[in-house]
Amino acid sequence: MALGTLDDSEDFNPEINTTPLVDVMLVLLVVFMVTLPMIRHDVNIDLPQASSTPVTENPTAIELAVDADGRVLWDKTALTPDELDVKLAQAAETQPQPEIRLSGDKRVAYEHVATVMAAVQRHGLTKLGFVMQPKDK
Repeated sequence: MALGTLDDSEDFNPEINTTPLVDVMLVLLVVFMVTLPMIRHDVNIDLPQASSTPVTENPTAIELAVDADGRVLWDKTALTPDELDVKLAQAAETQPQPEIRLSGDKRVAYEHVATVMAAVQRHGLTKLGFVMQPKDK
């Protein structure tokens, strides 16, 4: 029986065949190049357009305004937050629900407008619209 022995003259030099590795890497590169343009990096939101048509007169509509100092006005009458809650509770009890038109001065902090919006929502009033000036052309 003959056993194989390694002589110093027959050095065993293992090599890694890199050809399949390169093939796999090229396939992955092509896959990424094809799929990357399909990935969207932005959020696609279809924003509504504001109409510039005048609002029709509605005698039951409630005009709420927030002036530059943050005061709340109900049909041009200044109210405290407690008075606003009482008025909104009364308005919520009427049928059909009145339309509320909210306008805010452009210099007022959004916090004041958001507080009025939260009060309207808290009382269950759902017909809330925003009043704005049309842009000059």
